[in-house]
Amino acid sequence: MLRVGLTGDLGSGKSTVARLLAAHGAIILSSDEMARTMMQPGQPVYAAIVHHFGPTVVAPDQSLDRRELARLAFTEGRAEELNAIIHPAVLAEQARQIEALAQTNPNAIVVVESALIFTTTHAPNGQPWSKRFDRIILVTAPEPLKIQRFIARASAGRILTPAEQATLEADAHRRLAMQTANQSHASECLIITNNNGLESLEQQVAKVWVELQNPS
Repeated sequence: MLRVGLTGDLGSGKSTVARLLAAHGAIILSSDEMARTMMQPGQPVYAAIVHHFGPTVVAPDQSLDRRELARLAFTEGRAEELNAIIHPAVLAEQARQIEALAQTNPNAIVVVESALIFTTTHAPNGQPWSKRFDRIILVTAPEPLKIQRFIARASAGRILTPAEQATLEADAHRRLAMQTANQSHASECLIITNNNGLESLEQQVAKVWVELQNPS
């Protein structure tokens, strides 16, 4: 089984690349989806977050207030506190699923989508990323385009006021400032550059898929 890490900064388009890889036959494990499931009421991670950050992170419907958590993480500088709760559980679940897939589908190409492959310090048994993955795909894009995509996703099609636009731009810059590890590891990765539309992206993913199927 080939274990592939798929990473990229905010707004790079790694989730789109994940969908394209899935269409080729990859098994995708999304760190974000795992985290969202674990952050639902009744889950141990949910309880740990509420215990650590207090009742202000609980929305009226008892779900976690993701906007408040984002404010604490990226504006108040408490991202590592949040990561220390979420990441060990997510990484342990990834390891469990990969081990199970190795038993049932040993020829699979398993792609773990995660923004923090190179920076997390919470891997099971302290394993470095190089021990958890056989190959890494890095999705890149120019910073202005990454910010534009982040704002478009956050606004969900609404027309923003100038103040809202400025707030989201500042938020994007803060988040990107925390995502500095990827480029320093670029020489160790398969690179996909997502700056020229879907057709170009599909062509690049198809080439990477061939390389994954025929590793040197």
